Amino acid sequence: MRKFRVRQAAIAGVVALAVAAVPTVASGVQEQSSSTTAGSDAFYTYNGSKPLSSYRPGDVLKVRTLPYHVLGIATPLQATQLLYRTTDEQGHPSAGVTSVLRSPGGDGRKVVSYQSFYDSLDPEDGPSRAVAGNVKLPGGLIANGESTLVAPLLLSGYDVVLPDTEGQAAHLTASREYGYNTLDSLRAASGAASRTGISPDARVGLMGYSGGAVATNWAASLAPKYAPDVNKRLVGYAEGGVLVKPSHILRYIEGSQVWSGLIPELLIGQARSYDFDLKKYLNGYGKQLVDEHQHASIADALGHYPGLTWKKMAKPEYANPNSVPELVEAVNKTNLGLAPAPTVPGYIGQGNAGSLEGTTSNIAGIGSGDGITVAGDTRALARKYCAEGAAVWYKQYDALSHLTAPTATVPTALAWLRARFAGKEAPSSCGSIAEGNSLAADETVPAG
Repeated sequence: MRKFRVRQAAIAGVVALAVAAVPTVASGVQEQSSSTTAGSDAFYTYNGSKPLSSYRPGDVLKVRTLPYHVLGIATPLQATQLLYRTTDEQGHPSAGVTSVLRSPGGDGRKVVSYQSFYDSLDPEDGPSRAVAGNVKLPGGLIANGESTLVAPLLLSGYDVVLPDTEGQAAHLTASREYGYNTLDSLRAASGAASRTGISPDARVGLMGYSGGAVATNWAASLAPKYAPDVNKRLVGYAEGGVLVKPSHILRYIEGSQVWSGLIPELLIGQARSYDFDLKKYLNGYGKQLVDEHQHASIADALGHYPGLTWKKMAKPEYANPNSVPELVEAVNKTNLGLAPAPTVPGYIGQGNAGSLEGTTSNIAGIGSGDGITVAGDTRALARKYCAEGAAVWYKQYDALSHLTAPTATVPTALAWLRARFAGKEAPSSCGSIAEGNSLAADETVPAG
C-alpha cells in the first residue's frame, strides 16, 4: 500500500509539472542515441580515442536529449544528459553521468544541484537511469519517486542538475567521489550551455537528504580546493539526515530492527570504494551476505536481517571491526568530521527519534539518532563548521526519525535555498548548538 502511494505521489507531482512544461533544449542532431535499455546503454561508456586523463574534470564527453520519465512514463519535459570526466574515490580519472532539467520558467541563471538518496550498489538504480525511463525494482523506485522533490524546484523557476553521485561503479558510501561527481556535473552543465541552457555564471544551491546529503556536504567541503570555479557560484547547501562518521553509524545500527540490514551494503561500499578484500575477515555467514548484496539497494535492506551485527558476520579474531586495518582506513577517509569546512552557509536538519524505526541503542560516545544517522555526530559537525567561521543553521527534530524527518527538512531546505538565491543573509544557530560526539579518527587495534 505504501509503495502504491509513493507511485501515485510521484506521478501527480510530474503531471503538474508536465502541464506547464515546454521543450527547452535546442533541437538538432543528437550526439548520442537515447537508447535506455538497462545494462546495454552505450551512452555510459567513454570510448573516445583520447585517454580520459587528457580531459579536465567537468569536460563533456557525450550529450543526449530525451524525455524526462517518471516510473517509465515519458513527460513533455526534456532532459539533457551528459557524460563527463570526473574523479573517483582513489583519485583516478573516471566518467560520470548527470541529467539537466530546465525549468519552464527558468532563465538558466538559478540552479539547484539535487543529490539523490538512491543509495545502491547497482548503478542501474541511479537517477540518470530513472530519467531515461528505466524502472528497476525495487531500488529504481527511489530515484523515480524523488520526482516529487524535483518538481517543486522546477515549478519555482530553478533549473535542476541530477548527478549520479556514486559513479558508474556504484561506490556506495564513498565520500570524495560523491563530491567530485557533484561538482564536476555542475561544471559539465555550464560547459555545455548551448545544450543545457545553464549559464556559466549561474548561481548554484546544493540540496540532498540521507545519501544525497552525503554528496551535498562533501561537495560543499571539497569545492574551495577541488572546484573553486564552482565554489564562487554557490549560494549554500541544504541537507538533512547526513551520515557523518561511518564507524559510529555501523555501531549505532548494530542489532536494530530496521537499519541493521544495511550493514552488509555499507561494508561492501567501503571495500569497493577503496579496493580491499572484505571477505578475508568474514565467516561463512558474512561471506554469504556479502555475495547476496553485491547489487543490492537500500530498498533491499530495510527491515531485513533484524538484529544483525558485525560480530555475527566476522571471524572470531576480527570481532572488533577496528582490528581490520583496511576498514579503519576507509572509514577515516569517509569521516566528514575530518574533511575541510565549507566556505558557504548551510542548513543541516537532523532527526532524533530513531526508536520509531527500531534503533534503540544508546552507546556511550555515540548516543541517539534518527535510526541510522547519529545526532551527536551531526551536532559536532555543525559546531566544527561554526568554529571555522561558516554560517550554519542546525535544526534537530527530536520527534522525527530518518524516514519521517523529510516532512520537516525538505520544506525547510527549499525555503532556506529560496532565501539564499534572493540574497538574504543566512541565519545561524552557532551559539545554541548542543555539544556532540568526538569525530576524531579511529585507531586500529590488534586482531584476536
